[in-house]
Amino acid sequence: MPSSLWTATMQGIDAIPVAVEVDVSPGLGAVTVVGLADTAVQEARERVRAALKNSNLPFPRQRVTINLAPADLKKEGPRFDLPIALAILAAADETLPPIPQTWMLCGELGLDGSIRPVDGTIAIAVAARQHGCTHLFIPQANAQEAALVEGISVIAVSTLAQLLDHLRGVSEITTTPTTMVGDTAATVSLATDMAFVRGQESAKRAMEIAAAGGHNILLSGPPGSGKTMLARSIVSILPPMSRDEFLEVTRIYSVAGIPNNRRPALHARPFRNPHHTASDISLIGGGAHPRPGEITLAHRGVLFLDELPEFGRDVLEALRQPLEDGMVTVARAQMSVQYPAKFMFVASCNPCPCGFSGTGQKPCICSASQILRYQKKLSGPLLDRIDLVIDVPAVETEKLLASTVLGESSSQIRQRVIAARSRQQDRFQGTGLFNNAEMTTPDVGRWCALDDACRSMLAKAVDRYRLSARSYMRILKVGRTIADLASEESIALPHLAEALQYRPRLAETIA
Repeated sequence: MPSSLWTATMQGIDAIPVAVEVDVSPGLGAVTVVGLADTAVQEARERVRAALKNSNLPFPRQRVTINLAPADLKKEGPRFDLPIALAILAAADETLPPIPQTWMLCGELGLDGSIRPVDGTIAIAVAARQHGCTHLFIPQANAQEAALVEGISVIAVSTLAQLLDHLRGVSEITTTPTTMVGDTAATVSLATDMAFVRGQESAKRAMEIAAAGGHNILLSGPPGSGKTMLARSIVSILPPMSRDEFLEVTRIYSVAGIPNNRRPALHARPFRNPHHTASDISLIGGGAHPRPGEITLAHRGVLFLDELPEFGRDVLEALRQPLEDGMVTVARAQMSVQYPAKFMFVASCNPCPCGFSGTGQKPCICSASQILRYQKKLSGPLLDRIDLVIDVPAVETEKLLASTVLGESSSQIRQRVIAARSRQQDRFQGTGLFNNAEMTTPDVGRWCALDDACRSMLAKAVDRYRLSARSYMRILKVGRTIADLASEESIALPHLAEALQYRPRLAETIA
């Protein structure tokens, strides 16, 4: 008698329910898998056969046909092992109780019948709940992750025999309690505390504005001025993730197959720092079997590109669309998937290849053509998508040699950032926006109204510096963030004047 049960396959960061149908009929002993299954799914035949034998369970000697529906959807990975094994047993053993259609199962089988963890369990749990399933049977190692999703019973199983005992009523497996997101108060690591950055008050102010509104920022200055330390410190002043943000980030890292010990902690937003030799696929995502790239792994966190002009021109230009849209579409011949990419873009660069052009610190040894070629790697359209550009000069000697730590600590700055983000959350309630940087043109028109004095000054700036429409909108967004930090309901002239100071200066020299 044919049997059927539910599992899921991954497409991008979403899981799609798949029906596993098994028919056992008279004929030569052979196992056929149909339904656009990849090599890993085809190999499930041998893993399932060995797992059943070593669990003292019968494997039918007749013809076994396994169908994975819908048949036109690509099925990948070993997560189909467990549902295939149980469906075969249900089709071959009439004494086995019927499998409820409100169950969904996934897991990789070891040859001894053990159940190994799989990727994407949070997405599978969400798909199961949306599909109307009440129980999700998941490997023991994935249980706590899947239990983050409310509204579905997560049952952790460690062996195939244990699952059958549960189905027969011999011994019941208890449901994994829903994992609650605990206190999101973060302790600031002393290694990244802003207090340890000597001097650079203007750069710290720019970093505070960027953190408060989720804005992109570029740090420019000579080697050793503290650009990298400032960039690494920004995580310590970002607000903690909400439950929704934490679920989004955990879901992405689960789909990407990144182990728990390499994922961001609850209170720490992602911080990705790829090397400048990274390819465009590793940064954006893709491959023969599309996987999330660095920009998606930085979702709701920070993507830091150190020594920005050292990255390939093609790699940098590939960032333009994700920076604008907050997502990236990876198109292939057989499929097209979308990955979220709402991240803070933080970058650093030197003024020239040697790093000392115009600094007065050391003589510059670069020719004019070398400097121009170096700066041309940062195109005007890319710079136009950066909200704040700040010069980071060499640290003054007296501040560098000071015996005491100067400046505010990250915890002090962070409190102001959290307060500004709280105002934004109240303003954007019900809109799906998380911060000022995510505002669209209609949102800017609604929440960034200007008085006559502000409009007059901004009009003069647009005409004098030939600012683009995108630059105009980004200035208003930064002005809105500065007003939020000042606890002001509307954008005033000082807020707008400060926002104008952070527009990219390099754009004037780059064709």
